[in-house]
Amino acid sequence: MILTHVVACSENRVIGTQGGLPWNIPEDMKFFKETTKGHIMIMGRKTFDSFNGRALPNRYHIVITRDPSKHSFPSTESSPVVFVSSIEEAIEHAKPLTAKWGDEVFIIGGGEIYKQAMPVTDKVYLTLIHREFPGDTYYPEIDESKFKLTEQRRVEATIPFSFLTYIRK
Repeated sequence: MILTHVVACSENRVIGTQGGLPWNIPEDMKFFKETTKGHIMIMGRKTFDSFNGRALPNRYHIVITRDPSKHSFPSTESSPVVFVSSIEEAIEHAKPLTAKWGDEVFIIGGGEIYKQAMPVTDKVYLTLIHREFPGDTYYPEIDESKFKLTEQRRVEATIPFSFLTYIRK
């Protein structure tokens, strides 16, 4: 199993504000959709809540929450949703599902989930937005003594950004 962060952050490490994204970058949303489709996604409850009560199609959702009242959500076969209480439980839940949903399991946020998962993360797909934004949720620093930048593609757009890929050394 390959644990991969998929994240967009600004130059000042912001990934969110008031439960949403502080930018609209269609190319990044397209990358996220294409990359995670057909795979398992691990996320915190606030990230799941940002989907406005709808599971994303054709993905297996593992939601980490401390609130036991949040442990039910209507699932479908193509978009199951399960609730767990820790990152460790989420990873254990994902392991037997990789045969059906793919070996790469995506951690999609939020800030605390990224931080907790960083020590066991194998890869990071980072969309680095070349601006600073105000926000209330941040992405942790990538320790370049532990991760190597293996791909980089800059995109000149209304809001310039780069697609970066880091692999654990």
